[in-house]
Amino acid sequence: MLKSITSQAVFIILVLAAVFVLPWRLVNWGKLELQNASTITLSGEAKEDVRSQIARFSAGVTAVGDTKEAVTDEVNRKVADIISKVKEFGIPEADIQTQNISVYKQSLQPTGYENPQTEILTYPPQTRQQAPWTANNSIGIILRDVDKASALADLLNQTGANQVSGPSFSLDDTSASEAKLLEEAIKDARAKAERVAEASGRKLGKIITVTEGGQSVPIYRSLEAGVDVSKTPVEPGSQTVFKTVTVVFELR
Repeated sequence: MLKSITSQAVFIILVLAAVFVLPWRLVNWGKLELQNASTITLSGEAKEDVRSQIARFSAGVTAVGDTKEAVTDEVNRKVADIISKVKEFGIPEADIQTQNISVYKQSLQPTGYENPQTEILTYPPQTRQQAPWTANNSIGIILRDVDKASALADLLNQTGANQVSGPSFSLDDTSASEAKLLEEAIKDARAKAERVAEASGRKLGKIITVTEGGQSVPIYRSLEAGVDVSKTPVEPGSQTVFKTVTVVFELR
């Protein structure tokens, strides 16, 4: 027991002596630092031509008359007939949407003569007339079977519509293409980064960050009312979907 206490006392004395006697300032303890990892940033891209998936049309009716009731009745009747025929064609109600409704009275241009004595425009009885009314109603139509675009254009031009435009082709669902293109764009960025790393005598490490982008470029076609579309073929064409990425790689 006494021997154990003596050993502990000797150890404490040695520790205290080391603390107060040894020149600790001269001891080189080394240095611990957290170095920023070397990185390299490259961009990659991938693209694919995708056939147009939907076509958009617009059909409208404009009428001019002496009374508000007359023009609105004419427009409403013709637009209702257009909607009925479009539905018979196979367009669901969810893909038919009213775009614009307007009714207004036009301004009447002066048609009289100036009285030199009063400097007031005077209208002879035979030139006085009531300003006409104008009414307009137009609908937008989405066609999901683009192979029927020519037939729908022909139908719209055979109705009472005096304003027809379209088809305007676009894509609807590109999720499958975008997923594949994103993977290919990252592979493209990696291939570029590997070449740079090899040229600099380094090795490529893991991906640090990925920033993606990309878009599809729509194609627009117009068709004016009165054109004989039964003899005019309509081609949906294709649009380019692409993905771009900016990837930061670790460089070892």
